[in-house]
Amino acid sequence: MRILIVEDEPKTGDYLRKGLQESGFVVDLARNGIDGLHQAREEAYDLIVLDVMLPGLDGWQVLTRLREDSEIPVLFLTARDEIADRIKGLEMGADDYLIKPFSFAELVARIRTLLRRGPMREAERLQVADLQIDVLKRRVTRAGTRITLTNKEFALLQLLVQHEGEVLSRSQIASQVWDMNFDSDTNVVDVAIRRLRAKVDEPFVPAPRLIHSVRGIGYRCEVID
Repeated sequence: MRILIVEDEPKTGDYLRKGLQESGFVVDLARNGIDGLHQAREEAYDLIVLDVMLPGLDGWQVLTRLREDSEIPVLFLTARDEIADRIKGLEMGADDYLIKPFSFAELVARIRTLLRRGPMREAERLQVADLQIDVLKRRVTRAGTRITLTNKEFALLQLLVQHEGEVLSRSQIASQVWDMNFDSDTNVVDVAIRRLRAKVDEPFVPAPRLIHSVRGIGYRCEVID
């Protein structure tokens, strides 16, 4: 497994590189954010250990640019033990967060955990036909046109696209989008589907419709010419 460390503090960077190499990893070290971002984009890595406070580009900026076109697992290192910083990092797309000073054994354990689950990482961008969903930025476009959705409409569309081609029952949709048990007398799912179609399908006719009813069962997202 190949790891990139982006750390500007010389002793810490050298210590991490040596320790991870002795743990069986192939390790490269970048000393600032600009070089780190360049190496991350030019080389094939399995994981990045990224310091937050960096010269050139800080860790936040490096992560933001990485997430434009990469889903590589990122473990943040920081000396700031602020909950807001941890939340910010995770919301921006970091996979884990370790506060300095830390146990090297814990770092290795977290790296191995991320590497094991790396392929299972939820996609941050979804696409079906000309419809694109940026999950992190919660942005939806079709044929290059921005579509404004409510939070529930976005969650509903994301669910349908994630299960493209599968038939989802009303009860499945209700439990995952509204966290509720489906009541046959409740038409909340049907109403939400109608509103979603009005934004995602109807304005783009004659392009193929993407959201389809399955009589007596529920709905599915699929391209049908």
